Amino acid sequence: MAKTSRTGPRANGDRQPESTATDAPDLPAPPWRRRRAGPVRPPLSRDSIVAAALSVLDAGGLEAVSMRRVADELHTGPASLYVHVSGKEELLELVLDHVLGEVRIPAPDPARWQEQLKEVVLDFRRVLASHNDLGRAALAAIPSGPNALRISEGLLAVMRGGGVPEQASAWVLDVLQLYISADVFEAALYLSRAEEGENPMAMAQAYLGEVITALPPERFPTLVALMPHMVSGDREARIEFGLDVFIRGLAGIPRP
Repeated sequence: MAKTSRTGPRANGDRQPESTATDAPDLPAPPWRRRRAGPVRPPLSRDSIVAAALSVLDAGGLEAVSMRRVADELHTGPASLYVHVSGKEELLELVLDHVLGEVRIPAPDPARWQEQLKEVVLDFRRVLASHNDLGRAALAAIPSGPNALRISEGLLAVMRGGGVPEQASAWVLDVLQLYISADVFEAALYLSRAEEGENPMAMAQAYLGEVITALPPERFPTLVALMPHMVSGDREARIEFGLDVFIRGLAGIPRP
């Protein structure tokens, strides 16, 4: 009777392969191979740096913005930011221009050029005022970014369509930016000095009223007489009044 041959690895002289870590995914990795838990960093880009800088600005104002603070916001080191921006000055310019992308520019309508000019300027003010300390950053900014240039082009086109002389139109850009940036900056200063829940404009008007009321009327008769008017109106009403006066004066410049 023939013997039945044994089959299997041992009969063939082969060894059973040893199991590896990849063969047992249910087993925990050794402690020295475990990854440290931490946030997954998105790829660093100029856009992400600008977004982080804007977040820092909104939270702490202009003084809080630094390359190191923005790098901390992105969970990286300051050196990695310099691959994308040259420094804080350029970063603030990029932040300002990014925000100015929210300003709406209409197609020029010669019949409505005064209304359009006012609408764009008020929208510019709204955008600046929506971010902490941005008015201060805009005060000394030269409009060289794509959105700033878009606004300049749009305002010039609106005024040109309305027949405003070219020299006046060119100078108006600088005057209007200064007017709005200074207003937004002043509002931010008042807000920083006000108590929580207090209206900064009402606080300033009340203080001015107290100062004028205490003046001797024989020396300051006009100030005392006009005091109720000097402390009336909110900031929006005053800025619109200033724009109306400005635009009416612009419309009165003789056309060549």
